[in-house]
Amino acid sequence: MDPPQLLFYVNGQKERIAKCHGTQCGFCTPGMVMSMYALLRNHPEPSLDQLTDALGGNLCRCTGYRPIIDACKTFCRASGCCESKENGVCCLDQGINGSAEFQEGDETSPELFSEKEFQPLDPTQELIFPPELMRIAEKQPPKTRVFYSNRMTWISPVTLEELVEAKFKYPGAPIVMGYTSVGPEVKFKGVFHPIIISPDRIEELSIINQTGDGLTLGAGLSLDQVKDILTDVVQKLPEETTQTYRALLKHLRTLAGSQIRNMASLGGHIVSRHLDSDLNPLLAVGNCTLNLLSKDGKRQIPLSEQFLRKCPDSDLKPQEVLVSVNIPCSRKWEFVSAFRQAQRQQNALAIVNSGMRVLFREGGGVIKELSILYGGVGPTTIGAKNSCQKLIGRPWNEEMLDTACRLVLDEVTLAGSAPGGKVEFKRTLIISFLFKFYLEVLQGLKREDPGHYPSLTNNYESALEDLHSKHHWRTLTHQNVDSMQLPQDPIGRPIMHLSGIKHATGEAIYCDDMPAVDRELFLTFVTSSRAHAKIVSIDLSEALSLPGVVDIITADHLQDTTTFGTETLLATDKVHCVGQLVCAVIADSETRAKQAAKHVKVVYRDLEPLILTIEEAIQHKSFFESERKLECGNVDEAFKIADQILEGEIHIGGQEHFYMETQSMLVVPKGEDGEIDIYVSTQFPKHIQDIVAATLKLSVNKVMCHVRRVGGAFGGKVGKTSIMAAITAFAASKHGRAVRCTLERGEDMLITGGRHPYLGKYKVGFMRDGRIVALDVEHYCNGGSSLDESLWVIEMGLLKMDNAYKFPNLRCRGWACRTNLPSNTALRGFGFPQAGLVTEACVTEVAIRCGLSPEQVRTINMYKQIDNTHYKQEFSAKTLFECWRECMAKCSYSERKTAVGKFNAENSWKKRGMAVIPLKFPVGVGSVAMGQAAALVHIYLDGSALVSHGGIEMGQGVHTKMIQVVSRELKMPMSSVHLRGTSTETVPNTNASGGSVVADLNGLAVKDACQTLLKRLEPIISKNPQGTWKDWAQTAFDQSVSLSAVGYFRGYESNINWEKGEGHPFEYFVYGAACSEVEIDCLTGDHKNIRTDIVMDVGHSINPALDIGQVEGAFIQGMGLYTIEELSYSPQGILYSRGPNQYKIPAICDIPTEMHISFLPPSEHSNTLYSSKGLGESGVFLGCSVFFAIHDAVRAARQERGISGPWKLTSPLTPEKIRMACEDKFTKMIPRDEPGSYVPWNIPV
Repeated sequence: MDPPQLLFYVNGQKERIAKCHGTQCGFCTPGMVMSMYALLRNHPEPSLDQLTDALGGNLCRCTGYRPIIDACKTFCRASGCCESKENGVCCLDQGINGSAEFQEGDETSPELFSEKEFQPLDPTQELIFPPELMRIAEKQPPKTRVFYSNRMTWISPVTLEELVEAKFKYPGAPIVMGYTSVGPEVKFKGVFHPIIISPDRIEELSIINQTGDGLTLGAGLSLDQVKDILTDVVQKLPEETTQTYRALLKHLRTLAGSQIRNMASLGGHIVSRHLDSDLNPLLAVGNCTLNLLSKDGKRQIPLSEQFLRKCPDSDLKPQEVLVSVNIPCSRKWEFVSAFRQAQRQQNALAIVNSGMRVLFREGGGVIKELSILYGGVGPTTIGAKNSCQKLIGRPWNEEMLDTACRLVLDEVTLAGSAPGGKVEFKRTLIISFLFKFYLEVLQGLKREDPGHYPSLTNNYESALEDLHSKHHWRTLTHQNVDSMQLPQDPIGRPIMHLSGIKHATGEAIYCDDMPAVDRELFLTFVTSSRAHAKIVSIDLSEALSLPGVVDIITADHLQDTTTFGTETLLATDKVHCVGQLVCAVIADSETRAKQAAKHVKVVYRDLEPLILTIEEAIQHKSFFESERKLECGNVDEAFKIADQILEGEIHIGGQEHFYMETQSMLVVPKGEDGEIDIYVSTQFPKHIQDIVAATLKLSVNKVMCHVRRVGGAFGGKVGKTSIMAAITAFAASKHGRAVRCTLERGEDMLITGGRHPYLGKYKVGFMRDGRIVALDVEHYCNGGSSLDESLWVIEMGLLKMDNAYKFPNLRCRGWACRTNLPSNTALRGFGFPQAGLVTEACVTEVAIRCGLSPEQVRTINMYKQIDNTHYKQEFSAKTLFECWRECMAKCSYSERKTAVGKFNAENSWKKRGMAVIPLKFPVGVGSVAMGQAAALVHIYLDGSALVSHGGIEMGQGVHTKMIQVVSRELKMPMSSVHLRGTSTETVPNTNASGGSVVADLNGLAVKDACQTLLKRLEPIISKNPQGTWKDWAQTAFDQSVSLSAVGYFRGYESNINWEKGEGHPFEYFVYGAACSEVEIDCLTGDHKNIRTDIVMDVGHSINPALDIGQVEGAFIQGMGLYTIEELSYSPQGILYSRGPNQYKIPAICDIPTEMHISFLPPSEHSNTLYSSKGLGESGVFLGCSVFFAIHDAVRAARQERGISGPWKLTSPLTPEKIRMACEDKFTKMIPRDEPGSYVPWNIPV
């Protein structure tokens, strides 16, 4: 469908998601729009449940999802209630979350958007399938269709007989419906099927037959269809007959996303028999049977553990087809339950799942049948058959439970080196699920026979409640525009993102969307499979002999340009990490290039030592350069007067950028004078220009780099992007043809590195009242195999480590570790999210030692008024403390903290926690030169303006803000101002876009250009003050007055002397505070974000809509860093987590149920652009309020269990770490392997 059609087709959705500010980088937006469109075609007035379910399979890295939900909510049935029942109260009854802090009459801000402006949704205007084509199709008799390609044949039969015949002829061919299982195997594992059979038009595979004994469902039904069928059935039948159906429904609600469930079939899910299948354990314990068909006739087999283990006697024969599945009704005194735990609540494969069923003898209480199966704990679904057999005849009591746990642990075993790791966590889940089942059945028995069975005690009931978030809502308080400001002045107003509509319609062009160039070639990289090795030989012959392969570029071709600064382009004789670039294959298609890359044979010889972790780097003294150090006061003397001294450490794991648009570039040689154009997704065009010019031995003026927009970057599109662009440019120059390179997600994650893993060690001296008098801290970051920006990251970590606190005597030292991992690089926050967490962990431990709340100790040690940092830069902390007080008030801290304590006292297996975290984020780039910026503004004779500047649009809305600047300065309507993109051809020598200063620096340059034009045109305008820009431009042209101006900003004063440990590296500080409340499941480690309140000082906001988006998106990204985003490496340095299947970023299910964001009123005027502040990075750190709220909840669980000792704090606080920290009788019951007795599947780095 072309863009104009799409524009019409999804008009309502695209308009609303754009005007509700639900788009930033825009790369994910068409997917959001189409998910919503599909929902609205089926449900014109959807419920909030349907809305969140429809978007559950979509990911966004920029927005934090909330504005997307707001946009979609405008289509929902109107309701004044948020439909959230946290704490058992309605928002309309008792205020938000049971507190009354937001009362009617409170000052609120104007809405960021007006629903009155939206076009109404009119379903009658939707496109329909042409009736004539439908009539033609109905007249044609259905027949088998066969599609051929060079390598594969696709057969699509229309009758069962044809399907059976095809399967008889091709017994090894897979039968596919949605291609959701076979497809990934073909794409990612290299599995090849010459024949594929697709029976998606066979009616018999979609049967639904309900009898008194149960339900028969066709194997071709999609999982979403199964979900709808079961939803309908459980509403009609008595509860006692629908136990299995309800358990299946529970898993179907969280299994994958709606897009996959719409395509994946029931039969495909069953026959695939994935080890972590959610449905198969339930179908097996539910005594389901499979109806099979072949040329030999019909056959029925049980869906049993033997079937799931693919035992020959219990499996399908090669020529058989699964036609349908029989799911029996449950019986009286029979109970069936489903359990699962994953890294993320929804759309994530289970770490462990289980199906459990028990049937009691008539009258209940004594076990007649018992069946327990687990997924995720072995190569297939595994049952505890022997354990179940031994428990038959036993009464359902605690003695039985204790015996059952021990029997199951003996039968369902996991080796210490089991694939997937998390071994002790999995062992604990095995029996934690069993305990949950025990409680659920007790509750069921109570319902069946209230007089005979006691009720569960109140503190146990919560163990059975799911943690899935309910409906989301938020409040926003932003700054109002001054009443004296002119209506046409856009500064301070919530202007929609410049490309918002184009994002929503799919018309926004990203690098890989650019049309193919004539005779275009494709490049793919061959990467190292070893972490530290010598390259013995590279054999290219087989790859070069394949059809379509044009060339393979190695380091030998680059000759003396194999390095640029500290970075290596292609490996020469050694490799220093898995994923290092070894050579590049160029072919006439992307498929052929990737196929040929697999045939490049590289022989390695491993080298010692292999250094992967920070601890190993410390052991081998493997560092980049010498330590960095800052010191103030007299630390050693201060320790002598401290009441107590505490030592501790915290490890923070790395983070993947996970920008939606992977690394992408197109290089086009111009054919004259060696000129070359590079179209690339980058944050730093100048660096690419420099490295390409050096590689091709050209002057820089012959290399032009162009960036229209970037689909997310977060710091990850600088160094490695430039290296890949240089190699791609070399290939293009060598062959005189355009070359395109776009990485797959897995390649991108393997090659590019991410946020630095971090280790913080602290020794702190403090007084009994919580005052910290001495602090000695060591910071280590895992820099990977090359320097990149690691030294700068550790420096920024040391400069910013004080966060909001005045430490009178402080010594902080830092080292960047050289390891054999892919080089880590900049990522939003640039060292502060790690360094700040070390400080907050230290403050939290001090509070625990003093018997005070962490918030009390934070308040005691906080900067209050005008003060000096530890590097002797003076600043005023008045606004910091104002944010802190405002946040404590708005979140009703005291009231809710009491409520949390009450909840914890009443619930044994669920705990809540609360934390408030302050923020002082310094903004600056470290030197004057790195802060300079330039801009170019043209005025044309029709009165329109064109602006160019050096900043990159990557979702933060910098282009939108620049047009706002031009509009204000020239008093010109925004509609008359245009901005095409960023190019080294128009603005040379640009700095990298990052560090929260892009709009600030470039805006000052744009402002300077506009003021130059105004000064030049002032005589003309003064003579005709009522004229238009068209009049003034024509007059200026007639008088030979230039209508073009260059603007320039030299950068803020910035310096730091590391020898003296002092300086003025930052221009200003962003202040804020966040309060988060969470609830954890002590039995599974799952957690739910109940509510977050954020208060930010943003100076004078240029665009509140964009600024709120930056704060909210950064917070969610930070929340992911500290809770669920976990990188996994093998002991050989191979990255396991190479895509959304293994690496989980926050989804809609993870965002706080309630979120309230407030901007302080405009603060004092400053030297920045209209006294604004950059907000791109600071909010990331506020995500640790969720981390410390979880810590608070875990501590409550440990205290209740009498565990007083400290527990080693690490980030992220994943379900595994939460569960294992909530020690109880189950964690003590599991077997534990002696360290050194096995080789772990993965290692923490």
